[in-house]
Amino acid sequence: MSTTGQTADTNQATRPDDSLAQEFVQFAVESGVLRFGEFRTKAGRLSPYFFNAGLFDDGAKLGRLAQFYARQLLAEEQRSGLAFDMIFGPAYKGIPLAATVAVELARQGRNLPFAYNRKEAKDHGEGGTLVGAPLRGRVLIVDDVMSAGTAARESIAIIRAAGAIPHAVAIALDRQEKATENGVDVSYSAVQYVTGQLGLHVCSIARLSDLLQYLATQGHAATDAGGALPLQAHYQSVLAYRERYGID
Repeated sequence: MSTTGQTADTNQATRPDDSLAQEFVQFAVESGVLRFGEFRTKAGRLSPYFFNAGLFDDGAKLGRLAQFYARQLLAEEQRSGLAFDMIFGPAYKGIPLAATVAVELARQGRNLPFAYNRKEAKDHGEGGTLVGAPLRGRVLIVDDVMSAGTAARESIAIIRAAGAIPHAVAIALDRQEKATENGVDVSYSAVQYVTGQLGLHVCSIARLSDLLQYLATQGHAATDAGGALPLQAHYQSVLAYRERYGID
C-alpha cells in the first residue's frame, strides 16, 4: 500500500453515530462475536480483542446485523448525501452480508440490486466469477472489517472491470489501527488508505474508540465470554493496544 507521497484523507470516513455504535458493540459482545483475551492478527500483532463476524451464525443474529448496517447507511445518506445504486459482497464473508443488507434495505423502502464474486471462475452454466445483478452505476462494497484494504482493492478491480463505479465501503468495525506494508507499520490505517488513496467513502457501524467507551461505561455490568471477568477488566489492555498501534 504505497502512498506515493500522498497523505491519507480521513474526511471521507464516516464517524459512527454514538448511540448506534454503543448498541452495536453491546450486540457484538452478547453474540460472542467480540471477544477478549490474546489473539494474533494478520499483521502479526497480539491483540487483546478479536471481532469475528463469522460468529453472527444464525438467522436472528444475521438479521439484526443487517439492521445495523442499514440504519447506519440510511443515516449517512441523510447526513452527507451518500448515494449508491447497488451492493457488492466480496467473497466470502461479504456474500451473506451483501445479501442480508439488501434484504433489510428493501424492507425499509430502498430496494437495490446486489452481486458477489466467486474466488474461482465457473466453467459451466453462466460461467465467470460474478453472481447476481450486473455491476452498474455507483457500487457499495459491504464487508466485516478492514485490516489491510486487500478485499477493497480486489473488489474495486472487479467493479471497474465490469464498467461500474466503486463508490463506498460499509464495514461493521473500524479497528482504527496502523496498517502494515511489507511487515512494517505505516502512518495510516487501512480505512485511511481506502479513503485517501482509493477515493472511496468508508462507513462503519462502530470504531475501536466506541469499544473503549463501552468498556469504560458499561463494562462493569457484563462479563467476558468465559463469564469470569467483568468486561471493564479488559479496558486497560485494549487502551494500551490503541496507544501503541492506534490511529484516528
